[in-house]
Amino acid sequence: MAELFKRTYTRRDLAAHTGQLSQFAGVRLMTLGDGVERGVRLLEFRTGSGLRFTVLIDRAMDIADCEHNGRAVGWHSPSGFRHPGLHEYEGEGGLGWFRSFSGLMVTCGLDHILFMDEDDADHYVYGPRKSVKSSLHGRVGTIPARLTGYGERWEGDVCTLWAEGVVQQSTVFGEDLHLIRRIEATVGSDEIRLHDRVVNHGFYRTPHMYCYHINVGHPVLAEGSRYVAPVRDVIWASHAGDDYRKQAVGYRRLPAPKMNFHEQVWQHDMQTDADGRVNVALVNEAIGFGFEVEVLKSQFPAMYEWQNLQAGHYALGIEPSSNHVFGKPFAKARDELIWLEHGDERRYGSVFRILPDDRAVADAVARIEAVAVQPAEDYPAQSGHFPPIGGR
Repeated sequence: MAELFKRTYTRRDLAAHTGQLSQFAGVRLMTLGDGVERGVRLLEFRTGSGLRFTVLIDRAMDIADCEHNGRAVGWHSPSGFRHPGLHEYEGEGGLGWFRSFSGLMVTCGLDHILFMDEDDADHYVYGPRKSVKSSLHGRVGTIPARLTGYGERWEGDVCTLWAEGVVQQSTVFGEDLHLIRRIEATVGSDEIRLHDRVVNHGFYRTPHMYCYHINVGHPVLAEGSRYVAPVRDVIWASHAGDDYRKQAVGYRRLPAPKMNFHEQVWQHDMQTDADGRVNVALVNEAIGFGFEVEVLKSQFPAMYEWQNLQAGHYALGIEPSSNHVFGKPFAKARDELIWLEHGDERRYGSVFRILPDDRAVADAVARIEAVAVQPAEDYPAQSGHFPPIGGR
């Protein structure tokens, strides 16, 4: 059954009320036509509940716009949804990635995440390639996908909107990693479901790292909004030491936009529920609105909180990751770097959930706090204890 307009519809009921489902919900292929976004293909999803979001086919099938009943959820940065042909991956000493950084979700990987790195390339068995240089957060987020399908699928009276594509991060004498991404949303729902497979299509033993940079903007993020998560330990903060309280922003409660704010990043260790899931939310209780991310800790053992509260850049990032915040050198030293042989794959399944009203916000907070009550202080001490990757 589809829950729409405060009533329940069968498939027959919906067909009787319109000539096409697209009057209420659907997936539509479009192309952006101006400025730095010109030529970018996207899919617009509308579930009929008020949830609308767009998928950038030409940027790794990442999620750009996201709104509910006209209220924004996803972050738009000054960079815009830049065409990948304009991207300079190795520009600005590896920080050129920021010039294409915008949207609700930006995928990081497939062989590198976090800050710049230069890694030995012996595993590619090619003399002239002595090393692999990686810029911030990897290459995948600006690679166009090959769209393999999209549309509507009915199973009885339940209709699923879907899209699927393949993103290939490939080179000669190097990695040949494929991201097969499927995005789904049920008609009448407030959820986005993400199903990813990362496969080594090549025949070199290849490293794999993966992270979602999920960026929530105003009005979910606002003065007084709360970060709610089953935090059992605060492991690390980028601004620890003398600067820990300097900007007067703790990890739990968010301020209004600030001038000259320097980003703050935290890594938290999360308690799972009985099914191994981790749920993290940003909630604005003043207006009864929020956003929740659900992942499996077995797939994303690390979780970062990114605070970019600078005026004009105002965003809060929820970042599930395959590895700890110190990146590839740290992972290699601890023997935690994922290596994929030919045909090996890693799977990732996630849910992004809109919390559209007071009741949904309260229910999400109660669910999360039932798993673990996060530290009450705004500036908890960091343990410096990085659990072994793969542990619960």
